[in-house]
Amino acid sequence: MATDWLGSIVSINCGDSLGVYQGRVSAVDQASQTISLTRPFHNGVKCLVPEVTFRAGDITELKILEIPGPGENQHFGDLHQTELGPSGIGYQLGINQNGMGKLLKKPTSFSSAPQNIPKRTDMKSQDVAISPQQQQCSKSYVDKHMESLSQSKSFRRRHNSWSSSSRHPNQATPKKSGLKNGQMKNKDDECFGDDIEEIPDTDFDFEGNLALFDKAAVFEEIDTYERRNGTRSRGIPNERPSRYRHDENILESEPIVYRRITVPSNMSKEFCTDSGLVVPSVSYELHKKLLSMAEKHGLTLERRLEMTGVCASQMALTLLGGPNRLNPKNVHQRPTVALLCGPHVKGAQGISCGRHLANHDVQVILFLPNFVKMLESITNELSLFSKTQGQQVSSLKDLPTSPVDLVINCLDCPENAFLRDQPWYKAAVAWANQNRAPVLSIDPPVHEVERGIDAKWSLALGLPLPLGDHAGRVYLCDIGIPQRVFQEVGINYHSPFGCKFVIPLHSA
Repeated sequence: MATDWLGSIVSINCGDSLGVYQGRVSAVDQASQTISLTRPFHNGVKCLVPEVTFRAGDITELKILEIPGPGENQHFGDLHQTELGPSGIGYQLGINQNGMGKLLKKPTSFSSAPQNIPKRTDMKSQDVAISPQQQQCSKSYVDKHMESLSQSKSFRRRHNSWSSSSRHPNQATPKKSGLKNGQMKNKDDECFGDDIEEIPDTDFDFEGNLALFDKAAVFEEIDTYERRNGTRSRGIPNERPSRYRHDENILESEPIVYRRITVPSNMSKEFCTDSGLVVPSVSYELHKKLLSMAEKHGLTLERRLEMTGVCASQMALTLLGGPNRLNPKNVHQRPTVALLCGPHVKGAQGISCGRHLANHDVQVILFLPNFVKMLESITNELSLFSKTQGQQVSSLKDLPTSPVDLVINCLDCPENAFLRDQPWYKAAVAWANQNRAPVLSIDPPVHEVERGIDAKWSLALGLPLPLGDHAGRVYLCDIGIPQRVFQEVGINYHSPFGCKFVIPLHSA
């Protein structure tokens, strides 16, 4: 009589302390008054044990949810002995003295013989007579779960029938034999043998699990441990590793001093180099005094003109394109430079620059107005320039009407301010502004009223003047003034050039 209920799906209510269990009846023992459920669910959650056994005294209410059809009882009767396999362990649910439930292991016999793994059989819907008391059972979470199970098994039957019908009639079904295939089958059942109802319905709580990990506390513990042991901390977020350039030394012997140049009277304008060194500006009077002191010690005007011409030509060649523009393959694209010079020392510096540019295969057009008497320095530079392939013009009509590659401005001089009122000066300024070529000014003065040619770049000598925005981007060139010459005029000087003769300056 008890074996007639094997395979039935039941719901057992064990009271508030133990809760509600659902599962399939696998064994009923009339002698010990116990009932066992296989694949049990506790309060809607699948249990971790394969089988649970209940005493009659623990059961408050028992509901039959599904009764198997005739012929299926034998299968479920054997299920209790074969489903657990050689390592199966039964569990028995009891109540201790405190009223709390506990799980008791029920020992099972071990056998070294191979155990048969039962095949999954699809549940068939049968017409079963149910009593009125069973019809009053409410649909609980287990009813919905069993309904989804039935749907999944129905889908599995349709999938298997489709797979079998889609196979070619002449295609033989592959057969696996031998111990290796049996082991592979066991592994497949172990890995992929769970039913669909075992997949959790709830999503993984990422935020909740992330909150369990205190990152700051872990890093603080690591930092404390490494500082205690004298090891170097690595990987801590608040300690970022230093990055060095290819020309920087990783060994710092002493702190870096960025203000290495100090002048007797601090000007309102300061510059800084790419390395961060501060370069203060000087007044025109102090700059003129510095050049006079250098000339007194042997740095003559001719040597200064030569050094200025070399530095200015190097900068101009870089602005013209450098090796990409000036190479033997581009002889048909010689750059053209228009050189505007005045009858003073600033103009002599421009003529020296034009001579060096012409020596580097640059087409130079020199504009210099005609004067009855010229300075000796200009006469000497014109004599050398005439030996090159450069062209000298004295009229603005001879300047090119099309844009040139670069315009070099050497028209202005603070000591010859009256030249700005000359017609040729105004015409030269108008031509430079109408020509769309960029302008490079060599040793430009500080204009009280910004007028004349607006430069894109300006090249200062030794130390910069407090140039305004009309000077464009300021560069500084080394003309070879010794350090003690700076000290004699009250300037504490340390060279900011490094390995270069021309460096860019930025507004501090």
